[in-house]
Amino acid sequence: MQDQKNISEFKANQQTIIENKALSFSEALLPVVLLMGLLFYNIMFAEGALLGDYSNQFILLIGGAIAAVVGFYNKVPLTLMGSEIWENLKSVFIPILILCLVGALGGTWLVSGVIPAMVYYGLQVLSPEIFLPASVIISAIISIATGSSWTTSATVGIALIGIGNALGINPGMIAGAVISGAYFGDKMSPLSDTTNLAPAMAGTDLFSHIKYMTITTVPTILVTLVVFSVLSFTIDTSGSADLSHLLDTIDATFNISPWLFLVPLCVIGLILLKTKPLLALSAGVLLAALFAFIFQPEILNALGDSQLSAVITSIFTDTQITTDNEKLNDLFAAGGIKGMLWTILLIICAMVFGGIMDGIGALSRITSALLAVASSVFGLFASTVISCLGLNAIASDQYLAIVIPGKMFKKAYEDKGLAPENLSRTLEDSGTVTSVLIPWNTCGAYQSGVLGVDVGEYFIYAIFNWLSPFTTLLFAALRIKIKLIVSK
Repeated sequence: MQDQKNISEFKANQQTIIENKALSFSEALLPVVLLMGLLFYNIMFAEGALLGDYSNQFILLIGGAIAAVVGFYNKVPLTLMGSEIWENLKSVFIPILILCLVGALGGTWLVSGVIPAMVYYGLQVLSPEIFLPASVIISAIISIATGSSWTTSATVGIALIGIGNALGINPGMIAGAVISGAYFGDKMSPLSDTTNLAPAMAGTDLFSHIKYMTITTVPTILVTLVVFSVLSFTIDTSGSADLSHLLDTIDATFNISPWLFLVPLCVIGLILLKTKPLLALSAGVLLAALFAFIFQPEILNALGDSQLSAVITSIFTDTQITTDNEKLNDLFAAGGIKGMLWTILLIICAMVFGGIMDGIGALSRITSALLAVASSVFGLFASTVISCLGLNAIASDQYLAIVIPGKMFKKAYEDKGLAPENLSRTLEDSGTVTSVLIPWNTCGAYQSGVLGVDVGEYFIYAIFNWLSPFTTLLFAALRIKIKLIVSK
């Protein structure tokens, strides 16, 4: 029987948050410490293979089991933990379907010639000297227009990775530039779900929130552009000298035509028309499959027993198109839906761990402890940032990293006379953008899977994302543009 004296829950924007007064801070922190220790050992000393290819997934389940033991010790009902796991899994059902479609998108866009066409024309327009800052700007524009960093990575992000690889640019740099631009646009777009969620949790309106975010977000993206501009002029690219051979090889292998751009334009257009992402991406898969029959019949004949079987294979499993250039062979390979299974399993295991941690009341207990030590204005900002960062790692979900601190810290900001925009901006500066820096977070797993670059490879180059929390803390420490509540 659930002990109602100790365990309570409240809902915030469809997210259930469990509070458990009987749970101590050390008990709440124990599963986190052990999980981080195992993950650190696996990454640093076991080269990611402590328990096989799916070691991170197993470690997350072990962390969940430890959290469950802590819950049993504190008399938390198994049904409560199970219900939170189920709620977490339901919350990622659509993202998992999107991941499957992105895998199918990559396969069909390859065999139809869409990706090769993007690379072919992109190599002629984007030189190494401007490639990285241009990638930031292009990704930012698409993300502002669509309100989705995920859609940006699945469309122009894939193309930019291909172009950059052909130019011989470090994939980590390219992914960092794409992610920096995509998350800037995601933050500043009124169409973004997190940009709407943060002000709702803090108690302000959408456009006041966006306007106040520009104070920290614009300087951060400008610094990001400067750094990538410097990098672009200093990196040694091996691809530029081989450019004519690359173009000739692509042209000889595929039937390259500007008409192929109708496929990505259709997807982006549907997103701009506020079509659901599942429908927009499905349209992209089907249209690309149709274009494969029209534009690349020779490719399809070489890949399978029939053209139809080749297209189906590209949707579901591995596809490799071989050329006489090793760089292009690496680029012209896709895993289809099968290629997304590692990422999908990582997300599911992370949701199990996060669900149990929430079910035993550990998430709210850790956040409450941070709130208790926030005595100064800067301490309040710092506690919010640490809470968002911690929840991105523990709960593996950027929405919980916004919802829980938003609910917990709202009154504290009011008590110190701070306008709600301070809280909403801090939630975005530290909750939204850092989610992509955690390998087992839904965002980190997604971006890594879609772009084909490990989080560890792009982490340092995702400049906008890790710089944003520092910027918001710097502005808080110097009391720059800290908005106060205006008494009526």
